[in-house]
Amino acid sequence: MLDAYVAMNITQQNQFRDTANKLLSYTFLCRDKKDNRESYYFLMSYKEVFDEFFKILGYEINLDTTLGTVMLEGASASNTLKLKRDESIILLILRLLYHEKAKDASLNDNIICSVADVHEKYDYLQIKRKLNKTDLVSSMRLFRRYNLVEITGDITTSTCRIVILPTILMAIKSEDVTSVYQTIMHITNEEADK
Repeated sequence: MLDAYVAMNITQQNQFRDTANKLLSYTFLCRDKKDNRESYYFLMSYKEVFDEFFKILGYEINLDTTLGTVMLEGASASNTLKLKRDESIILLILRLLYHEKAKDASLNDNIICSVADVHEKYDYLQIKRKLNKTDLVSSMRLFRRYNLVEITGDITTSTCRIVILPTILMAIKSEDVTSVYQTIMHITNEEADK
C-alpha cells in the first residue's frame, strides 16, 4: 500500500487523503451527488490501495458500481451511529419511500419525495406520537450529512423535495419491505410498553 501511495503525485495523494477522510466522516459516498462524484471515481481507480489502508484500521469498503455507492463498514460497534427513536423511524420511512418510488422510476432517475410524503407515511403507520417539525428537520440534516438524502428547498415546508440517494439501500440492507415495516412497528411498540 505504501508503495502505491508513494507512487502517486501530490495531487493524487491529497485526493486520497480527502477521500479517506470523507469516508471516515460520512460513511457513505454517492456517485450521483455532486460533492461526492470526484471522490467516488478516485476511490474506484485506487480501490486496492483504499482496501489495504482501511483494512489496517479495521474497516472494509463496500462498493456497488451498479448503484454508484460506497459504504465504509467497521467491525467495531463503537464507530456506529446510535439513532434516536424518531431518527430511526424516519430513516426506515425514507427506505420504504425509496422502495415504493423506485418501482416507477428508471435506473437513471432520482428517487424524489416530499416532506408531505414522509408525514403521510408516518401517519399511515399509526404511530401514537406525532412527528414534530424539529425532529424532522434535525433528522434530515443528519441524513444529508451522511449522504443519504439531498434536500431541495425549505425543509420546514410540506412541499420541500427530498432526493433519497441510493446509499439508503446500503444503510438499510433489507430487501424485504415487510421486514422494514416490522422494524418500525417493533420500535413503536417498545416505546408504547415503556
